[in-house]
Amino acid sequence: MTDFELTEKPRDKFAPRDPPKLEPPKDDPISIRDLARCDGTTEGHPIYVAIMGTVFDVSGNKAYAPGAGYHVFAGKDASRALAKTSLKHEDCIAQWEDLPDKEQGVLRDWFTFFSKRYNVVGKVQAESRKE
Repeated sequence: MTDFELTEKPRDKFAPRDPPKLEPPKDDPISIRDLARCDGTTEGHPIYVAIMGTVFDVSGNKAYAPGAGYHVFAGKDASRALAKTSLKHEDCIAQWEDLPDKEQGVLRDWFTFFSKRYNVVGKVQAESRKE
């Protein structure tokens, strides 16, 4: 082994360079209606993005603000769009179970990416998730 191998730890490919201090994940129920209010257009509300029913608070990232590139995901369960690497409004739905294994793998990668950067604030209410 070289000195480099002894001192350098392998870097998690999803780990941010400066890991944020995240709060313990919450599992508070969040309705589709409440999730939709958290799209950055309602004053006093945070910006949320849900993935596979888990809701992340992305308020601190300007990329999800109105007019920004990823605003299409704000206030929605964007699972299908993330799995397909799509920015189409019609793909921002909670339906992912029917996707091919490769796209489901991409979705799991996005979930891991988000979970290392953003606080989990709740879960989309199961009976409402596919509205």
